[in-house]
Amino acid sequence: MRLRRKPWIDEAIREYDSFVHLTGCEACKGKWHSLFANPNAPLWVELGTGKGNFISQMAEIHGGVNFIGIEIQIGVLYYAGKKCAERSLNNVHLLRFDVGRLEDIFAPAEVNRFFINFCDPWPKKRHAKRRLTYRNFLDRYAVLLAEGGRIDFKSDNAGLFDFTLEELEERQWDISDVTYDLHHSDVANEAMTEYEAKFSAKGQPIFHCAAARPAGGMAHERQD
Repeated sequence: MRLRRKPWIDEAIREYDSFVHLTGCEACKGKWHSLFANPNAPLWVELGTGKGNFISQMAEIHGGVNFIGIEIQIGVLYYAGKKCAERSLNNVHLLRFDVGRLEDIFAPAEVNRFFINFCDPWPKKRHAKRRLTYRNFLDRYAVLLAEGGRIDFKSDNAGLFDFTLEELEERQWDISDVTYDLHHSDVANEAMTEYEAKFSAKGQPIFHCAAARPAGGMAHERQD
């Protein structure tokens, strides 16, 4: 769902120009580490940052990790920037970018970990290829992940979650930490998104899994 555009945000977000990138992300492909104070730290990327609850918490917990959050809607990216600035985080960069074009901004093996939190389930079967855990996307993540890299996935949609497990297995990812009730499991849950906090408080179970990149990357042909 797209939020109503707030014109004042276009100017206000410029306050965070030092770490919020609205344009020119392609120029940093293969060079993201050089933008951080610690260029040798692992790079963790959240696909769909929203208002930044998750990434700001994770960056504060993991000060020795570099984080990139990607969000297409400037209206919510502003609030993510605000949260990161309020926490004085120097290990986060936020991008206004389409996650469907990741190869344009990341080089092969540049990322160590992807987080996919509560993405659009695209429930109609004919829209399956748009899901961020469809095999086409998984194959692309495998190329961009370094050896030992992984995906962490959270959802409240049972259909999407089961679909994701099937796609991961078919593409030979090493699946772990599977739970259909994250908040009542032994699986670590270090930070929550705004959506997760709201709906779990109403009793909605949260589904979670992790998956390590297939050994040697992905040899399957892409299926567009």
